[in-house]
Amino acid sequence: MQADHLLTGRVLVWDGAPLRDGRDTARIEEDWGVLIAENQIAVTGPADMLRQAAPDVTEMAYGRDLICPGFVDAHVHFPQTRIIASWGKRLIDWLNTYTFPEEMRLEDPAYAAAVAGEYLDLVVKHGTTTVASFCTSHPASVDAFFEAAETREMRVYAGKTCMDRNAPDALCDTAIRAYDESRALIERWHGRGRASYVITPRFSPTSSQDQLEALGALWAAHPDCLMQTHLSEQIDEVDWVASLFPDARDYLDTYEAVGLLGERALFGHAIHLTPREIDRIAETGAALVHCPTSNTFIGSGLFDMDGLTARGIPVGLATDTGGGSSFSMLRTMAAAYEIGQLRGRALHASELLWLATEGSAEALHAKGRIGTLAPGAEADICVLDLASTEAIAQRTRQAETVWDEVFATIMMGDDRAVRSVWVAGERRI
Repeated sequence: MQADHLLTGRVLVWDGAPLRDGRDTARIEEDWGVLIAENQIAVTGPADMLRQAAPDVTEMAYGRDLICPGFVDAHVHFPQTRIIASWGKRLIDWLNTYTFPEEMRLEDPAYAAAVAGEYLDLVVKHGTTTVASFCTSHPASVDAFFEAAETREMRVYAGKTCMDRNAPDALCDTAIRAYDESRALIERWHGRGRASYVITPRFSPTSSQDQLEALGALWAAHPDCLMQTHLSEQIDEVDWVASLFPDARDYLDTYEAVGLLGERALFGHAIHLTPREIDRIAETGAALVHCPTSNTFIGSGLFDMDGLTARGIPVGLATDTGGGSSFSMLRTMAAAYEIGQLRGRALHASELLWLATEGSAEALHAKGRIGTLAPGAEADICVLDLASTEAIAQRTRQAETVWDEVFATIMMGDDRAVRSVWVAGERRI
């Protein structure tokens, strides 16, 4: 067999979705390997078998480390990289005080390029190999992000953030500009290499009815694109939407009425949903994205993981940089666990890892392509050291199962736990 690399160690395998199908659909195999050929996963199986199948390939032996899919971050704002962990504001104040002033700076292509490269390099160091990002309203910010990802051969999803009201004039476009500039960006980037364009209204308060209708028409013309936005993040936001759209049945209806609800829709946060909204999301197959560090940092509320997944709604996991307080999906998994505890149910390590990999891939309609080490998947891989610090190592020495070891790294790990990262079959760390 012709192969490029053989990675051996402990290997994470999905036989199903732990959140839906039970914890036993996730397993960690000892002394296994992942064979990479032509930037894809060729075979996953016992290490000895793979050594025999590809005797001439160079082996990267990771011993007791965990070889898992690269993390998939399903909702971020790369322009907010440099304002992450800013103090003390709730959503609307956060936007006005921190976000909008920083986003105005990305009109400068050189500044946008610098932030995009800085952001992608940071997340790779944390084990993340795919992100779905909001850009700014400036097309140059979209070009900068896709160009930086293309240079790094990363699979990414992104779009121009469209706004035509309740934001600084320097960030506002119009309904026509939102349509025309987004369409031009779709033609330039969608399906180019590992790039996918996402139609991106920021959220209903910053888009007029005309702009939302224009973006609904754009999505209808390009149905293979994803559509991403925000939904029901905070109570005062929900009340603001009700005042801006008095004829809407609820927040979701502001999107549904203009054609911005469907199977390829991604709604970030979705904390304060009404029964009708939950019903319609389930019926249409739209996905929700849980942003736990953001929801606690900005004081938004507690996402109902069990209730929403029980309805068959796809759920991804995300840092929500920079409202989220960390670039790390390990920290994000830990926060999801903590929120689960506050909701009355502790998520297992297998469920948390699945959310951060294949679960987010499903939300992005990329199951089988990313978020897995199954044959045919793209070779985006994160290798975790399960004893990366003295504090974690002393805990893992007491572990009764490998899942106990993994859980300790989820709860206490950071970028020091990331032993190695492979993107498109090439080692980057």
